[in-house]
Amino acid sequence: MAYTLVTANRNYSSWSLRPWLLMKASGIAFTDRIEPFAAAENYESFRAFSPTGQVPVLLDGERTVWDSLGIALYLAERHPGVWPEDEAARAWAMCAVAEMHGGFAALRSERTMSVGVRADAKPPSVRLDRDVARLAELWGEGLSHFGGPWLAGDRFSAVDAFYAPVAFRVRTYGIDVGAPGAAWVEAVLAHPAMLDWEAQALAETWRDPAHEIELAECGRVTEDFRAKG
Repeated sequence: MAYTLVTANRNYSSWSLRPWLLMKASGIAFTDRIEPFAAAENYESFRAFSPTGQVPVLLDGERTVWDSLGIALYLAERHPGVWPEDEAARAWAMCAVAEMHGGFAALRSERTMSVGVRADAKPPSVRLDRDVARLAELWGEGLSHFGGPWLAGDRFSAVDAFYAPVAFRVRTYGIDVGAPGAAWVEAVLAHPAMLDWEAQALAETWRDPAHEIELAECGRVTEDFRAKG
């Protein structure tokens, strides 16, 4: 197998982070190919390698696997450890991943991922408060039921990778996710693969105007650790 994983800017692309982190943490070798958000609209250029005009995309020989969840499911059929071995933990992890993939819309829109900054967040909407409360509940449930330190037990798995972008958001905006959730955030931010992703994000000099506008709408940047162009 000779995988190529196509991702976008480290600072912004939460969807790219998920399969990248999963593969790194699981020891699944791949060629790392970055296609940055280089224009106001990247759809047509991304269509050259992605059927949806979006990233991430996994290339496996002549086969194209798209969408972060699609990639995780594809890898799980070929590599052990993507999901927890314990049946109850695996069922919970699959549901939690599906919930992250399809939900938390207010969190995405009101607290966009920007790895290299810290921000004074604007007041949350009722919907965002609900999303954060659900995060705290969900993470606390996984950590309590399966013993931690990861969300579904003692091994990092797909569910940790899918919630990892939220850990950056928690740090950027100072989101309160409760003590158990905060402990998981600290653990995942210290994971060697997350530290690698963060280092690459801080080294990026390009800025995507659309993402910078989203960031400004979420709050006032108080610290910016990104390299200057």
